[in-house]
Amino acid sequence: MEKSEIIARIGYIRVRAKLTQKALSCAIGMNPNYINRLESKKDFLPSLEVLMKIIEECGSTEEEFFSPDIVNFAQNKTFTDKVLALPENTRQFILTCDPSLMELFCKVNERGVKLDGK
Repeated sequence: MEKSEIIARIGYIRVRAKLTQKALSCAIGMNPNYINRLESKKDFLPSLEVLMKIIEECGSTEEEFFSPDIVNFAQNKTFTDKVLALPENTRQFILTCDPSLMELFCKVNERGVKLDGK
């Protein structure tokens, strides 16, 4: 992950948590201008210890922060959890099914067709 993406993610979780830069800086025990400098100048990264404090203070998790798609993390995690809850043979079937069948499923799903009968 590039430095600019880490900084952008810090800003994203901070805004989502409705914290000002100053409030977050103070909450993690840093100079009141720390987060402002981090987000605006983008010339340094926080230490791992400080990054973990930022993540926690913003109500996030390491798993979410470092996920490929932080914006859709909750939705993707719900999907993954549902797939993992399936019996092993069903998961294996999904993994090995014909790619054209998967393509068809994705097209049907894009149209908003509910496949669960609800």
